[in-house]
Amino acid sequence: MPVPAKLLPAQLFNRCDPGEFSFETTAELDGSTGIAGQERALDAIRLGMGIRRDGFNLFALGPSGTGKESTVLQFLKAIAPKASRPDDWCYVYNFAKPRNPRALRLPPGEACKLSGDMDHLVETLFSVMPTAFSSEEYQAREKEIGESLQEKQSSAIEAIETDAEEHDITLIRTPGGFAFAPVREGKVIAPDVYMQMKQEERDQIEKETNRLRDSLQSVMAQFPKWQRETADKIKELNREVSAFALKPLMDEIRAKFREIEAVQRYLDEVERDMIENFAQFLEKESQEEGGFMPPPFSPAGRRRSAVRYRVNVMIDNSQLDGAPVILEDKPASLNLVGDIEHAAQMGTLITDFTLIKPGALHRANGGYLILDARRLLLEPFAWEALKKALRTRQIRIESLAQLYSLVSTISLEPEPIPLDVKVVLLGERRLYYLLSSYDPDFNELFKIAADFENDMERNAETHLAYARLVGSIAKRDKLLPFERDAVARIVEHGSRMAGDATRLTTNLQAIRDLAHEAEYHAAQGGRALVSADDVEAMLEAQRYRASRIQERMRDSMMRGAILIDTSSEQVGQINGLSVYSLGEESFGTPSRITARVRLGKGEVIDIEREVEMGGPIHSKGVMILSGFLGSR
Repeated sequence: MPVPAKLLPAQLFNRCDPGEFSFETTAELDGSTGIAGQERALDAIRLGMGIRRDGFNLFALGPSGTGKESTVLQFLKAIAPKASRPDDWCYVYNFAKPRNPRALRLPPGEACKLSGDMDHLVETLFSVMPTAFSSEEYQAREKEIGESLQEKQSSAIEAIETDAEEHDITLIRTPGGFAFAPVREGKVIAPDVYMQMKQEERDQIEKETNRLRDSLQSVMAQFPKWQRETADKIKELNREVSAFALKPLMDEIRAKFREIEAVQRYLDEVERDMIENFAQFLEKESQEEGGFMPPPFSPAGRRRSAVRYRVNVMIDNSQLDGAPVILEDKPASLNLVGDIEHAAQMGTLITDFTLIKPGALHRANGGYLILDARRLLLEPFAWEALKKALRTRQIRIESLAQLYSLVSTISLEPEPIPLDVKVVLLGERRLYYLLSSYDPDFNELFKIAADFENDMERNAETHLAYARLVGSIAKRDKLLPFERDAVARIVEHGSRMAGDATRLTTNLQAIRDLAHEAEYHAAQGGRALVSADDVEAMLEAQRYRASRIQERMRDSMMRGAILIDTSSEQVGQINGLSVYSLGEESFGTPSRITARVRLGKGEVIDIEREVEMGGPIHSKGVMILSGFLGSR
């Protein structure tokens, strides 16, 4: 059996020569940093973001601290400015179905303009409308219509009066209405005189009185019709006057949005509704009840009904440069798809379309949305809400309280907004594989996986990448510059973290934390540069902070509480090395391994497993040993 070659001390540690760096300190670097060692993940990101088809969303998987978020953000921020700027979206009142607010799509920057124009229009109408309806022309025409009705009614009554006078009967106006009475020589006949008249004369008077009464009733029956006709004429006059006052203002807004057909249709509906409800603009002030909210158009308060002419801007992309890149730190369901808020009025929860609030999907529509997968799954209903939006390709805002009958109140059903977004989930590998195995929708919606490496090849190029990383950390976080020997020591520690002398860890968070600690140590010592001694001091401090249990176990062996023989030899007994991982630190400690042989069926008895005290790794080791002994 050949004797294995001895491991030389130089092979235990792969040093990084500071002389291979062309700079003296990281202050000489430009502060930029590239993405090194993640070519496989970058190819996946490039593919996932490039295919504009359903389901080609991305899941970036890998250990925490490998720079998944920063890599994705860096890539997206590089390509987002080259993409087209998405449209604005807003909600407006639906005059046909008030419970279903309409979604309007406008070119970037136009939604806020429309909102401002509508607010200005309503504010202007509160002064223009009263002026139009208090004009002399309107007053004269309204008076003319009213006098026409009175003249018509008077003429009809006068005709009956004339007819009655021709038959010696007079029409008497009483508080209870009209009455007829016979007259002689211009005076009403007294009842006792009337009873002394001949029967033929009384019958004739009664006959004429009944005829006149029928004529009067026929005329009186026409009064409601004439009043309705007069009311229609006044209403038509009001429409004419309000339309005359409104049309120039509406035409001014129409001219600004002449290319947008949806806005033109909406303005037509607004104009019709304003003309029909012009009276709301004639009220100077009204006391708002219940403290619902400050009225939008006047400090003192105006009619609440005027709020329906407002424009609720959901998304304003006027300041956007290219496609949006949204990182949602709290992916709750309401933060993703939006919410319909309610307000209390007189002890009742009420709402309207101005209380519809956008979510992250609205802000990222037309661009990219980055979410942490674990946080997303921890939020109730959020995962299902995201899948539903991606599957249907539309954002439908639903009140969760209404949906799950948590409250009993009237809510809204806003028109869905079409969705065009690329979603990037960030998570651990185990989470990706669990979703892939147990959620049938996952593989359909997230077809691209960007697998981030735990480590990368160690060479001069990656050494320089580490140096640029340290330089960018120092520049961004305003740290002291690092000497090149300090950078070399960080490179060596990165190799140790990778557990391979030929590779470097990609756990950038650990490197960033080490840089902060080393800079603190240098600043405490009053030095202007961070040296390798500062890095080494912090590495030693990290080991010391995590060494409490290791020192206790070593002390137990030194005191003999744990017996480990290190001299001579014993049959059936060897010393092994157990490796403990506690947090970020790992250490080894000797363990005594014993075996006893007896007559039997040739099986190895694992005492730990028999009493169910051994874990899976221990049991695996015993089975390997059993196989080895069996083969011997």
